[in-house]
Amino acid sequence: MRYPKPARRNRKTNKRLARLLPSETARGDRISNQLMFVPPNYETIKRKGKLKTILLYNGLSPWNVKAGRDVFLSSKCPVSTCSITAQREKASTADLVLYKDHYIPPSVPRSPYQIYMMYFLECPYHTQHVKYPDVFNWTATYRKDSDIVAPYEKWEYFDPRIRQVEQDRNYALNKTRKVAWFVSNCGARNGRLQYAHELQKYIQVDIYGACGTFKCSRSTAERCFEILDRDYKFYLAFENSNCKDYITEKFFVNALTRNVLPIVMGARPEDYEASSPQKSYIHVDEFGSPKELAEYLHLLDRNDELYNSYFKWKGTGEFINTYYWCRVCAMLHDEASFRRPKSYDDINEWWRGPGVCTNGSWRNFRARNPEKPLVADSR
Repeated sequence: MRYPKPARRNRKTNKRLARLLPSETARGDRISNQLMFVPPNYETIKRKGKLKTILLYNGLSPWNVKAGRDVFLSSKCPVSTCSITAQREKASTADLVLYKDHYIPPSVPRSPYQIYMMYFLECPYHTQHVKYPDVFNWTATYRKDSDIVAPYEKWEYFDPRIRQVEQDRNYALNKTRKVAWFVSNCGARNGRLQYAHELQKYIQVDIYGACGTFKCSRSTAERCFEILDRDYKFYLAFENSNCKDYITEKFFVNALTRNVLPIVMGARPEDYEASSPQKSYIHVDEFGSPKELAEYLHLLDRNDELYNSYFKWKGTGEFINTYYWCRVCAMLHDEASFRRPKSYDDINEWWRGPGVCTNGSWRNFRARNPEKPLVADSR
């Protein structure tokens, strides 16, 4: 990790130049900005020895961290003067009260200078509907307009100018089967199973698990992925919901770490474009129907050169550690965030409001709402 210097300020306004919050920039996820942020007076803060207290209100076990400073010191955070606790009696004095997936109102008074943050791992369809208004100051989710963006994975190029390189292998070689899908949830609300069944009418789709006729247990998952690598050209990386920025390990781990071309359904096409290596997948919304998609897959199956063009991203970058706890600690030392803490009037409106998710395809959503923009990338 490259250790940053203390943040610079505007000489006239004395405001920090680093853009850390979604209200300060509509571009990107600000992960690097937050990770590299060090307050101008950090040396003084360290000498005083005062730590920022982070209360994990749902306990330590959901986070897989220890109480104290261990996670900040072991990660060699640029800003490490924070300490974690799960003692709820500290709810009135903690600098940050952090919830994971479920909000429980504290039984003690709240200070106006505290930050309350909600962390959601899953999409809106599978998370709590918070009934209390004006509770949260920050959010931590996979969405890029969260205050602390916590993606399932983050891709970074070694050199942003080099996004495609020639490969010295034929990724189609010896692959005899077309499309595979490993799935256990047969009732996803985005209709992914129905889409796969329609696709089966026009191209071979082998469905493994509870929703198909091919068997692959979790205990033999690695062997199943070896079969995927060896025999199949395409993999359905279908999420269980079509929601903004919702891209999980189904794509990043199950697909991109393998030598197979993923076909994706879930987030909007522009979300995949912003989060993925260039030309590393096919989005179902690029096609008007499963039949049209199947026709293109047959074309790729016949044309090794075209098929291999989807693998030229390999070797151009890597998935990186986003150092979530380091960024949380750094943000707690940002004076601007505490001077006038913002709050979400209704976190549900932001998290699950119009345009965040759709039961159908994003293509159809836009057709039904030509004048209605999707949720903006910043508040």
